[in-house]
Amino acid sequence: MKSFKVSSESSGKHVIRASILAYPNLTPPILQKALKHKDIRINGKRISSDLTVSEGDTVEIWLPDALFEASEVKKDPSVTDFKVVFESDDLLLINKRQGLAVHSGKGTSGDTLIDILRKEYHNPTLDLCHRIDMNTGGLVLTAKNKKSLEDAISLFKNDLITKRYRCLVRGVPNVGTNVICQDEAIMKEVSAYLEKPATGNVFIHDVPKNGDLPITSRYRVLTVYSGIGPDGEDVSDIEVELVTGRTHQIRAQFAHLGHPILGDGNYGRNQYNLHFQNLKGNKVRYQQLFATTLLFGKIPKDNMHHKLSGRSFSIEPRYDVKLNGGNNQ
Repeated sequence: MKSFKVSSESSGKHVIRASILAYPNLTPPILQKALKHKDIRINGKRISSDLTVSEGDTVEIWLPDALFEASEVKKDPSVTDFKVVFESDDLLLINKRQGLAVHSGKGTSGDTLIDILRKEYHNPTLDLCHRIDMNTGGLVLTAKNKKSLEDAISLFKNDLITKRYRCLVRGVPNVGTNVICQDEAIMKEVSAYLEKPATGNVFIHDVPKNGDLPITSRYRVLTVYSGIGPDGEDVSDIEVELVTGRTHQIRAQFAHLGHPILGDGNYGRNQYNLHFQNLKGNKVRYQQLFATTLLFGKIPKDNMHHKLSGRSFSIEPRYDVKLNGGNNQ
C-alpha cells in the first residue's frame, strides 16, 4: 500500500488521474481494477468510482508493493538536484531541477531543495528568499543567515529584484502595450485580475470581481518554431518578466490569453500536450517553464547586498521537448 496527499496541482482531478501523477507508471486499467475491488480510499473511506479529489485529501492505494516499486519514476542520473550559479558569504543562488519541491508541503515527499542544501552546506539556518513551483526549474535565491534573509526579502518586497522566466507556449502571442524594461529590453505588457480560491487552480478575469488581485506580466517572443504543433500550429519560446508575482501567474495568464505553456496539464490541454515528445521519445512530463534571470536594481548601501547593485544572473532553460527549426524574432 502507498498513500499520498493531493497537491494543489492535482486538486479537482479524478482520483485515477491524481494517482497517475503521483505514480506515473501506474496505468488506468490497474487503477480501475483497484476501484472495482474498493482498493482505493480517500481520507480513509473506500471508494468504487473515479471521484474527484481536493487539495489535502489523503489517497490510499492498496496494491502489491511490487507494483509501486515498478511505478516509481527513477530520476535521470545525468540531472543533478541543483547547480550553483553564484555564491557569496551570505547568499547562495542555485539552479534547481524540475520535479524537486523547494520546501515541504502538501503532496511532497522525501527531501526538498532546502533540506538538501542544509545538509550539503551543514547549515541548518540556510533558508529560501523566495519560492518557485515544484515542476518549474531554474533559479532560486537562498540566504545563509538571518540578516542576509531579511535583507534579501526586503529587495523582493521593494521591487529591487526582477524575476524573468522562459517558457514554451502554444501559438505566437502578440497582445499588450510596448514598454521599456530596466535593462532597456522592449517587452509587451499585459494586465488582468486573478481569483485565488481556497484550493485548486486560480482563475483570470479581464474585469475585476470581488477579492480579485491585479496582475501584470511583460513578455517578448524570442523564437518561433513554425508548424510543430497539432494541425501545423506554431510554438513560441518566450521570455516573461513578472511585475506582480501571484500564484501560478504566468501559467494561468498566458492560458487565459490563448497561449498555455506546453506540458501544463492544469491550465492547458492534455490532448495538445500529448502531441509532443520529450528528448527520449516519451511523453512530456513537466510544464516547460523555467526561472531563468534575476536582475538586481540599485540597492541602498544600508542593505548588506548592495554590492549586487546592477548585476544580473541568467541560465538557459533545460527544455525537454523535441523542437525542429526555429526562427529568432
